Amino acid sequence: EPKRKAAFGSVGRRIPYRILHVINQDGESLGNMHRAEALKLMDQHDLKLVLLRDNVEPPVYRLMTGQQIHEEQLRRAEKKKVSPKPGMYIKELSFSSAIAKNDLEVKTKQIAQWIEKKHHVKITIRQAK
Repeated sequence: EPKRKAAFGSVGRRIPYRILHVINQDGESLGNMHRAEALKLMDQHDLKLVLLRDNVEPPVYRLMTGQQIHEEQLRRAEKKKVSPKPGMYIKELSFSSAIAKNDLEVKTKQIAQWIEKKHHVKITIRQAK
């Protein structure tokens, strides 16, 4: 099973890297430092260390307050809601305002099936001549 990406939040004292690039709560870079120094700084200022990027050398951590972490989690959740999920389909139907009753019933059944399959459905109604 591939390793899943951890949720955004405080890493506590579980830091697998020896050397870190640390950013303070105001966004200013404090430079590269040893894990022990970063933990000492975290305790002195009563802040939490949060991993921002681990695909760079050294990995980037930021000192944040609990409120800042909460706000960032809300922002990321909102962004995730907006982006379409993989495997999610948007079905689109176009109707004329002069559609026959039987055709409307058939298309309504089709829409109900798509909704049961968790597809998003977009319906456009055109005005008849």
